[in-house]
Amino acid sequence: MSEVRGCNLPEDLYYWPEKHVWVAPQDDGSVIVGVTDVAQSLAHAIISALPKKVGRAAKKARSLGTIESGKWVGPVTAPVSGEILETNPLLATNPGIINTDPYGEGWYMKLMPSDWDTDAQDLVTGADGIAAYQAFLEAEGIECE
Repeated sequence: MSEVRGCNLPEDLYYWPEKHVWVAPQDDGSVIVGVTDVAQSLAHAIISALPKKVGRAAKKARSLGTIESGKWVGPVTAPVSGEILETNPLLATNPGIINTDPYGEGWYMKLMPSDWDTDAQDLVTGADGIAAYQAFLEAEGIECE
């Protein structure tokens, strides 16, 4: 795991830095989507996470649901288009799990992408992903607490 400006960023994930979401491709072709350490740090204590319902269509760059903290309410942006297969059941009773484990137990939802090869072209991963996220954080003056 890399640390950039105090933010944890695993190298094996795909990122959309401007939207603060990560994607983890699964062996069955589905993807797990979550919010980054950067997002949870900016939001502070998350008090509510309301993903859209299973079976609904997800459209890239549109909302997959919302996250709310004491100081902010905002969307979790879809990094890919597809169908919502599963939402994280822990979010209903413990939305703060996003703050404590954004890349593990705090995942947001599971999607089946409709066109991974096309949508993934806009995402960054590995060393290039970390460098791109670092450049974004520096340009925006963002640091994790």
